[in-house]
Amino acid sequence: MQLAFTKMHGAGNDFVVLDATRARLALSAAQLRLLADRHFGVGADQILLVEPATQPGVDFRYRIFNADGGEVEQCGNGARCFVAYVHGKGLTTKRRIRVQTLAGVIAPELQPDGRVTVDMGAPVFELPQVPFDASGLAPRQVDGWEQWPLDLPGATVWVSVLSMGNPHAVQRVTDIDAAPVAEHGPQIEHHPRFARRVNAGFMQIVDPQHIRLRVWERGAGETLACGTGACAAVVAGLRHGWLQGAVDVQTRGGLLTISWAGPGHAVHMTGPATFVFDGTIDLPDLP
Repeated sequence: MQLAFTKMHGAGNDFVVLDATRARLALSAAQLRLLADRHFGVGADQILLVEPATQPGVDFRYRIFNADGGEVEQCGNGARCFVAYVHGKGLTTKRRIRVQTLAGVIAPELQPDGRVTVDMGAPVFELPQVPFDASGLAPRQVDGWEQWPLDLPGATVWVSVLSMGNPHAVQRVTDIDAAPVAEHGPQIEHHPRFARRVNAGFMQIVDPQHIRLRVWERGAGETLACGTGACAAVVAGLRHGWLQGAVDVQTRGGLLTISWAGPGHAVHMTGPATFVFDGTIDLPDLP
């Protein structure tokens, strides 16, 4: 079938965006993998699907599929591209919309300067809800909040565990460029203590309002930026007393700004959303 798409990115985290507001679109995991393939398809970290809302008080349904074809709960950089897409394509005139995700309702807002601020909701710290199995582990307290030891082949790393609608394990490193992201990232992603796998964040603190970050994303590998990963890293840094105020997060793809007022409050993320091109692809029938 001929499939129309839009290519976008948020700080280098790139997406294929599909409009399913007028007709239902059901793609197989193999078709999604082909779309995301950088050699044989369009190429993307995630596929974003725009659908009509299925609950009252919400403008759209937002579905996210990783490059491996699996559906996931949340994607912060994708949320910024989502609101820019529906506004730019004339699907809404609103600059602030409410969007239904697997993780709940979020509220991205298009700013006058073209950047987008997203209310990402409150972080979740209850370990069974992440989910994370901490049985038999002895945490260490850092400014009143736990870090957890993860045994990896040949190493033990200490991670801060939370959910931003999707699971995150954040560790602090001294040099982000030397961090073993390609080695430890997949080991953490598939660690048996995370029943749904996990996004592995590597955070270097430059100063209390500036960090550098790399993220190995569940089902996608290392990406140039991860919005929920940036939120999770800043929340962890604030809870551990390493950070303060609004924090600039320098990713390999660009700059994000994250603010959080503390437990019970929503995390707010501001960053770019960029259109790259529109196109069509002849997508074969794949099981």
